[in-house]
Amino acid sequence: MEDVTFESTSTDVERPELGHLPTWSVSTHKYGFGVDNLRDGNDNTFWQSEGPQPHTIDLSFPKRVFISAISLHTSHPRDDSYTPSKISIKAGTSIHDLQEVRFCEFSKPNGWMHIPLRPMDSSSEGQEIDGPPIPAHHLRILILANHLNGKDTHVRGLKVFGSPVQANAPSSLDASEANTPTRATAAGKRLLELGHDGLSDFTSQQFKMHEFIR
Repeated sequence: MEDVTFESTSTDVERPELGHLPTWSVSTHKYGFGVDNLRDGNDNTFWQSEGPQPHTIDLSFPKRVFISAISLHTSHPRDDSYTPSKISIKAGTSIHDLQEVRFCEFSKPNGWMHIPLRPMDSSSEGQEIDGPPIPAHHLRILILANHLNGKDTHVRGLKVFGSPVQANAPSSLDASEANTPTRATAAGKRLLELGHDGLSDFTSQQFKMHEFIR
């Protein structure tokens, strides 16, 4: 069993939260307990699935982003057999080429669990450290099993994080642009103003779309 440590959301300010960028969807939901409850910031509400396992949460981003971790909020004391016990996290350029990047098992989790997609060695406090971010257009979280073999699941919140923001990062960038790997120079802000992304020799959307072979 892989141990996943609990972490306070007080560290959110160091990692840009990307949840406002994608389109969210879930495999199934009970009436009144839909996908919006994953993002409402209220720990007393939750998404409840209503169908066969695995239950899925899909995030489809309009452009490539760099994802370092997710945070999942669950409550075993309140949800009992609805509490996730095994999850798989997959990423890719679309739903057709998703690859598993993390698998975790939990034992009676309660609260926010910070889950790096590429964990580094644990810190002195026993918490996992975020490794290099994963580029993706699509992210899928699968609930594979629940506590006591429960059928449906409750998830009370979900956050998606990019790379930690550096102190000297240009403030004019949005969360997804601030997450691109650091290759830009001190002139990066000027390049962006000119329509250059700082990552390639292409300066127009028409040419940049052919920069990478998928």
